[in-house]
Amino acid sequence: MMIFMLIALAIFVATYVLIITEWVNKMLAAMIGGFLIILTGILHQHEALLAVDWNVIFFLIGMMMVISVLKKTGVFMYLAIKTAKVARGKPLWIMILMFLVTAFLSAFLGSVTTVMILVPVVILICAELKISPVSFIITMVIASNMGGAATMVGDPPNILIGSATSYTFLDFLFNLTPPILIASGTSVVLMYLIYHKKLKVTNENRARLLSYKEDTLIKDKKLLIRSLVVLGLMLIALAMQSILHIEIATISMTAGLILLLMSDRKEVDQVLTHDIDWVTLFFFIGLFILVESLVKTGLIDKMANTIVASTQGNTKKASMMILWMSGILSAFIDNVPFVAAMIPMVKTMGNMLGAGVDMHPVWWALSLGTCLGGNGTLIGASSNIVAVGISNRNGYPISFKQFTVIGALFTLNTLVVSAVYILVRYFWIRGL
Repeated sequence: MMIFMLIALAIFVATYVLIITEWVNKMLAAMIGGFLIILTGILHQHEALLAVDWNVIFFLIGMMMVISVLKKTGVFMYLAIKTAKVARGKPLWIMILMFLVTAFLSAFLGSVTTVMILVPVVILICAELKISPVSFIITMVIASNMGGAATMVGDPPNILIGSATSYTFLDFLFNLTPPILIASGTSVVLMYLIYHKKLKVTNENRARLLSYKEDTLIKDKKLLIRSLVVLGLMLIALAMQSILHIEIATISMTAGLILLLMSDRKEVDQVLTHDIDWVTLFFFIGLFILVESLVKTGLIDKMANTIVASTQGNTKKASMMILWMSGILSAFIDNVPFVAAMIPMVKTMGNMLGAGVDMHPVWWALSLGTCLGGNGTLIGASSNIVAVGISNRNGYPISFKQFTVIGALFTLNTLVVSAVYILVRYFWIRGL
């Protein structure tokens, strides 16, 4: 068994290196790693397929369908231009409002999807104002990862945690939204301190932006109304998941299929080709197989034993260790494969400590650490890479150093807020 453990670890580490360095496409790296696990006999093919969390895969497909239809209505462009006009064309207030809009949308649409929709819009706004969009893009990426941490559906790590545990949409909302709201407030203060003297525009350029007719941006009002109704019903169903006893994949797929029937029933092949992110889906499939190899060979058990021993079974110490370890490592390792590896370890820790030990703070620490730690560097989260890619293609390159100088500052701020929140809510208040 030891030789299989070493082989599984070697394949896992090699795959990680390929993902981090982007020497090959991350999906290709994960799938090659996954099938090497099968070819070496560590997992049989049927074990590998059983390891894939199809609840997560089909949930993501359903959400991509929903967003595909919403995007066609023009509502996202409308929101961005309306936000800029509410800010009266003042760049600092545009930055702050776009930060808040991005965080809010990311909580429900996902961080990657939100930046894909809004980054091109903020580039357009900045072009009208004749200023660089780089600072706006960096702060919006930070907002997307923060907002994504607030709900079960906002960020891939939370989707994985939700599917692997019994936590519902409301559990995530009640436990993670409060620290994200506090962290958003402190982040706005930080933005003001950093940028209030740096962002200047002429009155002429402001007037040009304010002349936009945002009402013309809505392309299909009937479809928009239908889409918002379906989206609202989907969110209600997710909130009532524990009562309805329906899995998140069924809820999102139902919503996605209904919207496709309403809008693109004759163009489904176009949606499947252009709007479903198959690269990300196969990336997840490869990761599930890789992580299962670490579970089967006993490596995850060894890691859990080490943490339990070092914290002496104290969940307060374990929560802080998981939060800061996740936050720091997720800055350098894409948080999706990282949390995929951590989930079975936290489960094993819970089994070792026994049913009487409250593991809730540890799970919330893992979520906050991985989602917020992704802001630490340019390669920390998928949304970072997507947003920077869009910026580069539009002639506004963002360097690793440029992103990291700002990202690390906001990450430290949000992790400190999260640490205080966990200690106060789950240990200090309960201890009174």
